[in-house]
Amino acid sequence: MGSAFSGQLREAHATARERANELSDWDAWIDGRSVESDATLETIDPAVNEPIATVARCDAADVETAVGAAENAFDAEWSGSTPRERSRALSEWADRLRDHVEELAFLECLDTGKPRSQARGEVEGAIDTLEYYASLCRVQDGRQIATGDDLHLYTRTEPYGVVGQIVPWNFPIWAAAWKLGPALATGNATVIKPAADCPLTTIRIAELSEGILPDGALNVVPGTGSEVGAAITAHEDVRKLSFTGSVGVGTEVMKTAADTLTPVTLELGGKSPFLVFPDADLESAVEAVANGIFYSTGEICDAFSRALVHEDVHAEFVDRFVEAAESHVLGDPLAEETTMGPLTSRAQYETVSDYVERGTDEGATLLTGGGPPDEEALRDGWFFEPTVFGDVDNGMTIAREEIFGPVQTIDTFSSYEEAIELANDTRFGLAAGIGTERTDIAHGAAADLEAGVVYVNEYGPILPEAPYGGFKASGIGTDLGTEVLEHYQRTKSVYVNLDEPDC
Repeated sequence: MGSAFSGQLREAHATARERANELSDWDAWIDGRSVESDATLETIDPAVNEPIATVARCDAADVETAVGAAENAFDAEWSGSTPRERSRALSEWADRLRDHVEELAFLECLDTGKPRSQARGEVEGAIDTLEYYASLCRVQDGRQIATGDDLHLYTRTEPYGVVGQIVPWNFPIWAAAWKLGPALATGNATVIKPAADCPLTTIRIAELSEGILPDGALNVVPGTGSEVGAAITAHEDVRKLSFTGSVGVGTEVMKTAADTLTPVTLELGGKSPFLVFPDADLESAVEAVANGIFYSTGEICDAFSRALVHEDVHAEFVDRFVEAAESHVLGDPLAEETTMGPLTSRAQYETVSDYVERGTDEGATLLTGGGPPDEEALRDGWFFEPTVFGDVDNGMTIAREEIFGPVQTIDTFSSYEEAIELANDTRFGLAAGIGTERTDIAHGAAADLEAGVVYVNEYGPILPEAPYGGFKASGIGTDLGTEVLEHYQRTKSVYVNLDEPDC
């Protein structure tokens, strides 16, 4: 039965890869058209470890071309467009993408390995984000500052020009929309680099902007971080940078940007705690933590990877949580019944495996999972079981470093003060969660936790209306919300003297 299912899985994915290659040649998208590159890279289907497509591998020369196209579009048309015109263009683009939801969800599922239902939700979230910034185009304005009768003082906001954007491999289409929406809404032209592992949906949504956005307003340059990412970051005509990824790479982006005094927005890693207080509804708490660590196979920056549970409810929480972890259905991400797909790459599979080994070596108790599933049919892909560690001390490596996989640690606390101290004892500060039925604890902990996003009694949702960003090593600035518009605009004060000129 195992080998038969394995054959069916491979056959289904072979067909899926053929379909993916019928949709596009997977070239760069520069100046409103597909552009071939001299070199190529392969994106890999993580469910069966087979190549999906051959994708353009751009280099510094391609980045130069893309930046030039963006400058031309900005100078010739886009910067002078009215907020109403930009709103209409973004709305029309979002409408076209909505007509292709299933196609985009299929590509995201195939490229990342996340279950199709999750991929579909993220595609819809990306479109919702673009629609949100289309609506915000029309409410942008400056302000008038009260002064004396002889002076008219006001502010105006202006786009930077060409912005460089680098998106991660775990949420390719959604993260791209987070960056493209506000950048384009404020009148900038963009050069965006998708992750080398998962570039397909970013290329495809750019192709679907043809005839809607001005040529050159949106440019996609796939390739490696060392070639394309470095070239974008160091380019003197890129006036603003936005990066989502690891702390290490984000630090290098910031250092390079300092040479040209380019402002940066960084959304980096996390090691997010979820605090389960003794009054919490344990069913809701277990569901929140499980969603926060096993969604997208744990490859999420704000994953609730640290459960901190009050000692009075610890035993019951552990029993319930292990049951929840073991209830996940690992399988073909293209199948609707699958609730957990493979990790996105072999490198990430090896990283997660190494952390699990370190956890057991350092004395944590492996309660469930810890390796690949037993099903022979899944052995060719990068599948990893939902994994739970008990008896975890906050000083252990698995409690301190971002694993980026379906690995949960569980620790205990005895008082509110200890819970907050344990939660904040990390260099990260992206997100945190609170399980409680008491409003005083909910609001008090939300204030005391060092995190940019706090969820109470659930994981998510992430809505475009609210800013999303972290504290400490989790980043600088925010994505989403109205606040992000400020990151893509410069503010100018204008003093108009109204007294008679001295001729």
